[in-house]
Amino acid sequence: MFKKIFIHGLTAGVLAAVAGIIYNRIYFFATAVDYSKVLNTVSIIGLSVAACIAACFIFYALTSWLKTKGEVIFNFIFSMGSFACVAIPISISLPLDVQFPELFPGLAVPMIFFPVIAWMTIRPLFKYEFDYRPGQKPAGV
Repeated sequence: MFKKIFIHGLTAGVLAAVAGIIYNRIYFFATAVDYSKVLNTVSIIGLSVAACIAACFIFYALTSWLKTKGEVIFNFIFSMGSFACVAIPISISLPLDVQFPELFPGLAVPMIFFPVIAWMTIRPLFKYEFDYRPGQKPAGV
C-alpha cells in the first residue's frame, strides 16, 4: 500500500509544481515583476514535490494507525498546515534589490495551497484498502 501512496504523493507533487510554474509565469506577465531571485522554477518544483512526499509519509502513518479516521485527520492536518504556512511569505524580508516587495505575497501565498489542492484533486484516482467495506470486492478484482 505504501507504494501506491508514494506514487499518489509524487503525482500530486508534480501536478502542484506544474500549477506553480504556470501561476508564476502568469503572475510575472500580469505584474511585470521578477521574483526569480527569491522564488525560481527549481525552488517551486522542489518545494511542491517535497511537501507532497512529506504528506505521503504522514498519510501512510495516519491511515495505518487510525484506519477509518486517518484520512479525515490527514486532510485536516494538511489543510491547516497550509493555512499556517501563509505566515511565511507574509513575514519574509526580501533582499533590498527586489522591486515591489509588497507584491511577493500575491505570488507566494496561492502557491502554498497547490500541494493540498493537487493531493485532494487526484485522490479519487487512487483506491486504497481502507476504501472498501467488509465483504465488498475491490474494484478490478
